[in-house]
Parts: sequence; structure tokens; C-alpha cells
Amino acid sequence: MCGQKFCSFLRGLSRRKPLEPEGEVSTFRRCLTTVDLVALGVGSTLGAGVYVLSGEVARTLSGPSIIISFLIAALASIFAGLCYAEFGSRVPKTGSAYLYSYVTVGEVWAFITGWNLLLSYVIGTSSVARAWSGTFDDLIGNVMANYFSKHAAMGLPGLAPYPDFFAAGLIMILAGLLAFGVKESTTVNKIFTSVNILVLIFVIITGFIKGNLENWRITEEMLQNVTAELENLTSTLNVTSEFGVGGFFPYGFEGTLAGAATCFYAFVGFDCIATTGEEVKNPQKSIPLGIVIALLICFLAYFGVSAALTLMMPYYLLSIHSPLPVAFAYVGWAAAKYVVAVGSLCALSTSLLGSMFPMPRVLFAMARDGLLFKALCKVSSRKSPVVATLSSGTVAAIMALLFDLKALVDMMSIGTLFAYTLVAICILILRYQESESAENDVHVTQSSMFSFLKPPSYPTKETSNTVSTCTAFIIILVLVLTVLLTKAIRNLLLLEVWSLVCVSVILLLMMLSVLLIWRQPQNPTKASFMVPFLPLLPVVSVLINIYLMVQLGGDTWIRYAVWMAVGLLIYFGYGVRNSVQKQRLLGNLVNIETTETKPEKDVTKGGDSASPDS
Repeated sequence: MCGQKFCSFLRGLSRRKPLEPEGEVSTFRRCLTTVDLVALGVGSTLGAGVYVLSGEVARTLSGPSIIISFLIAALASIFAGLCYAEFGSRVPKTGSAYLYSYVTVGEVWAFITGWNLLLSYVIGTSSVARAWSGTFDDLIGNVMANYFSKHAAMGLPGLAPYPDFFAAGLIMILAGLLAFGVKESTTVNKIFTSVNILVLIFVIITGFIKGNLENWRITEEMLQNVTAELENLTSTLNVTSEFGVGGFFPYGFEGTLAGAATCFYAFVGFDCIATTGEEVKNPQKSIPLGIVIALLICFLAYFGVSAALTLMMPYYLLSIHSPLPVAFAYVGWAAAKYVVAVGSLCALSTSLLGSMFPMPRVLFAMARDGLLFKALCKVSSRKSPVVATLSSGTVAAIMALLFDLKALVDMMSIGTLFAYTLVAICILILRYQESESAENDVHVTQSSMFSFLKPPSYPTKETSNTVSTCTAFIIILVLVLTVLLTKAIRNLLLLEVWSLVCVSVILLLMMLSVLLIWRQPQNPTKASFMVPFLPLLPVVSVLINIYLMVQLGGDTWIRYAVWMAVGLLIYFGYGVRNSVQKQRLLGNLVNIETTETKPEKDVTKGGDSASPDS
């Protein structure tokens, strides 16, 4: 009996939500267009990083080849973007990766994904608000920092040096704007995004005008002279340059790849488009288009700014903290720093709005499904998730007010990369899933030990299970490979036999698993957008995401484990018992039992020997 209850409990954790659940009616107003989504995606993704990241990566990792780093990072990001785009066209509902995993892999994974997303959005919102506050404070001469450090210093471990009331107030103002209405919020976002794009166009054009191609052809001798000057040496004999070997790839192609790993995070943010499924006029068309166009615009902006920056000024002289103002001063246009400051504040504003916009929508979706507290799914008369918006805004404001967020920012990366990974896995499972009509049809198939090598022309339960098994095996192989690439990279570079054999065997097994998935029949259901190059593209996306997750430090994983423990406590204490999908399935079971027993009761009542108790 206990064993049956335990098995029933485990089955409950993997229950999946149907695409069109009974009794679920959208309470949102469909008012957004493709342009709104593109502006939202660009604003969220093209944050202040475009004004800072290029200088840091070019000086320390890539040099002029930073444009190649951004190209590689953009390609890696588009893999995740295409997976989101297909789900956006198939499941036009609020919830983003949370909902996609709920309809594909089950409830407990959906909750974990949603909890990860909330982590990313809360920390993202708080850190961007503090960056906005810091940038503004720099412009007015650090008035706020000096005053609060003197009169309200905190100085405790884990807390900020002083309470940032400006950042907290900024979050609450934007939370009020978002609670007021989605159309008004996206209008403000479009204005700030337009200003940001205009500033970046100015930077790119002036950078190309004032740039010099010789900055991409710096010789190693010049770098040795610079290093000797920095170290106060009179001779350049036996001097090793601190800035690579010069040329377009001063740190080698390894440096370009390392730069691409850092640049990948510059493209995080487009997934906020996927949370608007119930607020877009034509979600099947607008969401895929919005994601792809937004990523393309962001790539062109990053590519153009990094090219202009490295043309204006030798990469080894770039400032890590404020590269653009320093570069403009280098070419004699110091006044341009005010234009850059305006663009930076607009970028921070859109990035802040982009972090805050999806947060209440994921909260709403989880509350509507009964996995979080029901009060969070209430909407206003303007059809906005007002309780979820104000609640999430308050939490983010408290974090921005009190906490030192530098140690928590890497946790945000785990949450985002986990969501990207699960969406790619879900695409694999969904595309090879047995269709509902096939479940009801009776097919006579000859099953054998090697039937998976010669599958039928239509998806069945067996072919779907084969794909799920291969996907799980690929994930294990990817985990082993990424740990090996991280811990034994020096052995691989030295071409040690054991490391080469291990990597070769893992890659061979991965290729065989991908080929086996490719052999299985796909679900015939079509969508307005479908991921190309299946199953290779989702597998590459999973590999990139897990590799980046493995690079994060042990302290980050410990903090993440604490966050997940709190989430699972909420799920098993509240979500499991209040799951709407659980109630829906129990209701269907009761209806089936009633339907089956009703004719027997009628016959008994109609008989001569019917008793009152029957």
C-alpha cells in the first residue's frame, strides 16, 4: 500500500499540463504588436553592457577580434532563441520556459524552471537598479554615495556599504508603471530603446570616421615597448608583452573563444518576449519574429560598437570601466561623453524594465497553476497582474536597498542558463512526441530488441521513449565532457593521450545518440515556426549552456543550492497539494468512474428486486 502511494506520488510529480486546459481562460488584454516585442527584447538585452563590456573583453581577452567573439556568442544565443521561438509559436501562453517545461517534461521540472527564472529576474532587476543609481550618482558628483556612507553606513557582511534608496525607489516607480498597464509600459520602453539605438548609431558612425585601421595591426614590438614603459625598463630585451602578440588576434584564437564565453551573457534577456504570449495580438507570428529580430539588432549593435571602439583606440589602452568616454577623449571628442552618458542611462532603464516585465508574469503563471500562492494571480481592471507585479517589485526593491549584489550576480547566470537548457531539451522531446491521435489509434507493430534502429514512419510510444532515453544519455555525456574540458584543459592542450581518448569516446557516443534520435519519426503537428537542423541544434545549445554553468564557482553553486532548497520546500509544502492540474486530473477520474457505474445503478433500480439502499 505504501509502495503504491509512493509510486502515485512520483507519477504526480511528472504530470503534464495540456496545451489547452479545461476551465483556463486568459485574463490579459491582447494589445502588443511585433514592434512592441522587438523593442522589449532589444531593450532588455542591449543594456549598459554595450557601453562597458566591449572595453573589458577587448583589453583583457580578445583584442580587435572581439567582433569575432560577439559573432560566436550571437550564434550560440540564436540556438537558444530559436528553441524559444518555436515554443512561442506552439504555446502562446504566459509563462515562458516554466510553461514550456510544464507541457513537455512535467510539473516538478516546471516548478524548478520557474523558480530559477524568478531568481534571475529578481537579482537582475536589483543589480540593474543599483547600476542605474551608481551611474546617475557619478554624473552628479557622487552626492548620494558620500551622504549615505557618512550618515547611514551599514558595513555588515553581505550587505551593501549603504542603503540605496534611489535604486529601491526606481524599482517601485517602474513596478507601479507595469501594474498600471502593459501598453503604457511598452510605450515608455520604446522611447528609451529608440534613444539608446540612436546613441549607439552615433557611436558606430563617429568611431568609423575617427578610427584607424592601424589599431588592428599593432606589432609585437610596439607591445614590448609599451610593457617596458609600464615596468620602467630601459631595454625591451627578454620582455614579454602583457598584451599578447598584437595583430587582429593578439591573445590567439583561445582568447577570442574566452571572450565569446563572456560576450554570451550580453545576449541574455530576449526570453522576456516569451512571457507575453497572452498579451500579443498574433503570438504565433509575433513571438518568433520578435525574438529573431531582437537578437539580430543586438548583434549588429555589439558588433558595430566593438569594431568602432578598437578602431578609435589601441586595444591595450582601452578603459575597463568607461571605454567609450576614454576612447572619444583619445580622438579629441571628449564632449561626446555626455551623449554616451544619456545612452547609458536609457540602456539601463530599458534593461531594468526588461528584467521587471517578465517577473510578475512567471509568478502569475505559477500561481494560476496552483504551484504558488493564489493571491498572486489576481489581475486589475486594466487586465494587468497587479499583485504579482507589486509583490515581485517590493522583493527586488528590498534587495537593491540593502544587499551587496556582486556575489549574487553569478546565481542569475545559473537560473538563465538552466532555463535555456531545459527549453532546448523540451524541444527535442516535443518534436518526437507521440501525437494524441496516434495514442487513440491502434497500430500493430512488431517489437524486437533492435526495433529502435528501424522505427515506423509515425511516432509511437516506443519511439518517443527512445528519444527521451537518448536525450537523458546525451545530457550525462555533456556533463562529463564539460567537466573534463574545464578541469583537464591543460592536458588536452598538451595532447596527452588519456585526455584525447576520453574526449573522443564521449564525442563519438554523443554523435551516435544524435544519429539515433534523427532516425526516429517526428510528430507531424506543424507550427508557424520550427527549429531547423533537428536534433543537432538543441544538443549544441545544451552543450554551450551546460559548459557555461560548469565555469561558475563553487560558492555560487552553494548559494544556488540554498535558493533551490527554499523553492522545493514551497513546492512540496504547498504546490503539490494545491496543483490545479492535479485537481483537474482527479476531476476527470471521478467523472470516468461515475460514467462507468451509472448504467449498473439504472439497471438495478429498474429491476423488481431493487432495494432502497441500492
